[in-house]
Amino acid sequence: MDIKNDVQQQFGKSAAYYVSSKVHKDGKDLQTLVQMTTINGEEELLDIATGGGHTANAFAPLVKKVTAVDLTSEMLQAAETFINENGHQNVEFKQADAEQLPFANEAFAIVTCRIAPHHFPNVNKFVEEVYRVLKSNSQFLLDDNVVPENDEYDLFYNTIEKWRDYSHFRAWKKTEWLRMLEITGFEISEWHRFEKTFLFEPWCKRMNLSQSEMDKLSEYILGASQKVKDKFRIVIKNNHVISFQGEAIVLKAIKR
Repeated sequence: MDIKNDVQQQFGKSAAYYVSSKVHKDGKDLQTLVQMTTINGEEELLDIATGGGHTANAFAPLVKKVTAVDLTSEMLQAAETFINENGHQNVEFKQADAEQLPFANEAFAIVTCRIAPHHFPNVNKFVEEVYRVLKSNSQFLLDDNVVPENDEYDLFYNTIEKWRDYSHFRAWKKTEWLRMLEITGFEISEWHRFEKTFLFEPWCKRMNLSQSEMDKLSEYILGASQKVKDKFRIVIKNNHVISFQGEAIVLKAIKR
């Protein structure tokens, strides 16, 4: 599928940036993800779409083994370098598609996926695969950007994300996530909402957006309704977009 090629191209050239990205490395959402997980130290954990390896790195000292997978080989290499530099020896790296996981049924006690599913073209298939590889009564920890329930806000956010990053597929509404998970057979045991401030220029540059496309995207944001500007806390100075605010959810779901 084309979007998967897009993901590999985008993240292949941005791998090092993602390892050092403050949003990915230092987010309070990652601390919450770890804190809300029940761990006894004997678990085998699967981290899907590991990206820069921050989630795998955070859990490595806490569990028996981490298997970190990503669609993009350059990201896996960057994650492996990062994690090895931190001294963790219990992390295995494997190139794999989140929608077609190369693992046996009920292979893992914990599955994590952070700031990635908005790139997946068939997110229902991803949820089904997570359910399949998890042991019964085990935990799925999900963390991703979401959109408000209002359709106008949904359209605005997904439009600017797709403009900035052609490998973006869709940020889902909170209710859409709850529905997908529960229909698959998960029970939601805990969830949190996080606000995320995006600085416009670094946000664009992380995806290697050209100056001309940055200017066009800025014009689009400047032309948004006041209602949209208020909702996304868009900061404008001297007719330049400085920042805006998005949101994410972090949740724990149990396979029943």
